[in-house]
Amino acid sequence: MSIRVVVIEDQKETRDMLAVLINGSEGYECIAGFESSEDAIKNIPLLLPDVALVDINLPGISGVDCVARLKVLCPSVQYIMCTSLEDSDAIFTALQAGANGYITKSATPTKILEAISDAHNGGSPMSSQIARKVVSFFQQKEQVKSNTELQKLSVREQEILDYLSKGYRYKEIAATLFLSIETVRKHIHNIYEKLQVDSRTDALNKVYPKQGRSFLLFL
Repeated sequence: MSIRVVVIEDQKETRDMLAVLINGSEGYECIAGFESSEDAIKNIPLLLPDVALVDINLPGISGVDCVARLKVLCPSVQYIMCTSLEDSDAIFTALQAGANGYITKSATPTKILEAISDAHNGGSPMSSQIARKVVSFFQQKEQVKSNTELQKLSVREQEILDYLSKGYRYKEIAATLFLSIETVRKHIHNIYEKLQVDSRTDALNKVYPKQGRSFLLFL
């Protein structure tokens, strides 16, 4: 019996591509596609698919909120975020909302089908780069527990500070995290305020005192 899948994706080209992939693969069937969370929330309780592929950046109700609502209405459905976003905030917000897996749109067709099958069989599929971020997140949490300065910062601010420690420029951080440069500047301003410092060097030396002046090399 085929795995019954729905696709929640506002980009018609992507939605159609996923539908063709699923319907053209033995053991899979795309029974519906929705361009908005509103349509999905209305119809999925009637269809009760096995798996739902959900984009995060949907118009109106976001994909994360869509999953949170559908998880209550249809708890038996397995929800996989299928998106271009790879930042830590998006990943953990989606998982906390009830997503069973998280893969990127850049994943190969084979990986997408494997993720659907894995979720249907009770697994929690993740793209390799997403899994690495999950591991990194928990490693950083352990560091935060023993670092009172890091505890003052949000997860996003810690992530940006980590990129600064690696020598990334504002533009590079923005591109990596899919943020605007102004948003990065605002986060860095907040970091300086919370740490009560006036420069990147001072912020890094305060949070990572053992590494000290090595951060001057990045300026």
